[in-house]
Amino acid sequence: MSQQENNNMEKHFYRASAADFNKIPGSPIAYWVSQNLFNIFKKRQGLVSDLSKSEGKNVTTNNAKFVKFFWEVNCTDIGSFDKNWLPCAMGGDYRKWYGNIIHVIDWSPNARSFYRSAPAGRIIRKEFWPLPGITWGKIGSAAASFRFLSKDEMYQETAILQNTESDSIFLLALLNSKVTNHFLKFLSPTVNFQLEDIYAIPIIEINQLKKITEENITKAINIAKKDWGSSEQTRDFTIFQLLDDRVKDPLLKISFQKLRSQWSTVTLELKKIEEENNLIFINAYNLKEELSTEVPLSEITLICNPHYRYGSNKTEEELDAMLQGDTMAELISYTIGCMMGRYSLDREGVVYAHGNNEGFKTLTEEGAYTSFPADRDGILPLTSEAWFEDDIATRVEEFVRTVWGAEHLEENLQFIADSLCLAAIKPVKKGGETSRETIRRYLSTQFFKDHLKTYKKRPIYWLFSSGKEKAFECLVYLHRYNETTLPRMRTEYVTPLLGQMDSRIERLRLQQNEAETAEAKRIGKEIDSLTKQLTELRSFDDQLKHYADMKIPLNLDDGVKVNYGKFGTLLAEVKAITGDKAE
Repeated sequence: MSQQENNNMEKHFYRASAADFNKIPGSPIAYWVSQNLFNIFKKRQGLVSDLSKSEGKNVTTNNAKFVKFFWEVNCTDIGSFDKNWLPCAMGGDYRKWYGNIIHVIDWSPNARSFYRSAPAGRIIRKEFWPLPGITWGKIGSAAASFRFLSKDEMYQETAILQNTESDSIFLLALLNSKVTNHFLKFLSPTVNFQLEDIYAIPIIEINQLKKITEENITKAINIAKKDWGSSEQTRDFTIFQLLDDRVKDPLLKISFQKLRSQWSTVTLELKKIEEENNLIFINAYNLKEELSTEVPLSEITLICNPHYRYGSNKTEEELDAMLQGDTMAELISYTIGCMMGRYSLDREGVVYAHGNNEGFKTLTEEGAYTSFPADRDGILPLTSEAWFEDDIATRVEEFVRTVWGAEHLEENLQFIADSLCLAAIKPVKKGGETSRETIRRYLSTQFFKDHLKTYKKRPIYWLFSSGKEKAFECLVYLHRYNETTLPRMRTEYVTPLLGQMDSRIERLRLQQNEAETAEAKRIGKEIDSLTKQLTELRSFDDQLKHYADMKIPLNLDDGVKVNYGKFGTLLAEVKAITGDKAE
């Protein structure tokens, strides 16, 4: 090879000192790492491992049995270390600062004994139980996201623990900065973020940075915590935000506009905090030439931020429409929760999620449901027509009137209906449907699908259905079910409906005999439809009697998947929930 050819070849090679790579824990071979980064490792005061400890993770060897969503079990059994169930971090979606804890782990003495004795099982040592810390999902996307772990929360995926919350807050500031993701590009070149990768991140100017970041990061955690608690599928949930006095207006549309403005403000506030945090660490680590402080809106991980929630590939109009539609669907879900007694206009958070309907009468007598009475039996008819006085669509109207008043009832119902047609259901031709009909159509065709999605195929409101003709459907609240539920469903709903349908068919036949040809034909179609429904309902009644006589008990500790499969074809979507076809 000539000298000229040799010189040309040199252009395609990068030379780096092996000694430089040895400065980085694990000695990763990342030829593109700048000299500046090597110097950071050389001059560091410590590593994340110096401020953290880890005991590995709890291994149950059977998560299907020992790990549930918190809404499946008796809420009075969840809490501190003396309870049967502990809140448990399981990784989860890309989300920073706080959240993603929707699971509970069986922490009863028998379960812990099993974890210790199982061949591949383990449990962390007791001295590590009450420590605060930081958790994250091992599998990331383009970036890692870290969340605060409270001292009364357990974990099964990876976590690092600190002796004080102050240390946790400082490390959270560092880990959620762009500096950390810069380091992880060569410490963990895949998207699988392991403990040793996080431990290897260098720390500099610890005491100074602690003082600078603590106030801002505490704000970030609080913002994320409040946002997390805005969703009913979290244990932090207190009140549906549209009912907050700070945004509530007699016009529901104005209430939503105020809330939407509030959401925009808090999203921009967190964006500002994150960019200030980036600036602090980029300056401290002297990475101004390599990193930008900017955080895109799509990376501000708040539920109320549509850019994060729905993705950044949509227009502002599309994002606003989706957020408005989903918020009204969530309002209906909360309304049903109030009907069931899970929530109340008179108390914050989950009011009843015990089991077997035990203690519910006492709560009622104490006035827990004074403003908007909970349903007497936890059985809510969900029909395409208003056959019953406690029909869900009728009670939605009652709820809107109770909360926002009677004066603007029609406008508020129309706003809900119009919002649902933005994303949840398809609109019909203009003038072809009233607001009440739209809401009823959503409840009858789409609500349970949304409920399954919200509650991760572990629903708390169970859909009993007569079949494809939808002659009779109703929701039953899991936590209020007991051995009298199915007999009551028969006597209070199915048997009366059989009589009502039979009577209507007879009346229609009389009308058909006296009607003109076109009208007689229309009535004939209605008779055919009702006859099919009546046949289906009689078959459903036979099955319902069979299962009612069995007096089936539920064990909430077994979870929804096991309990939902006990009712054969009485329930809808059995395969989606249990994985098995109903028999």
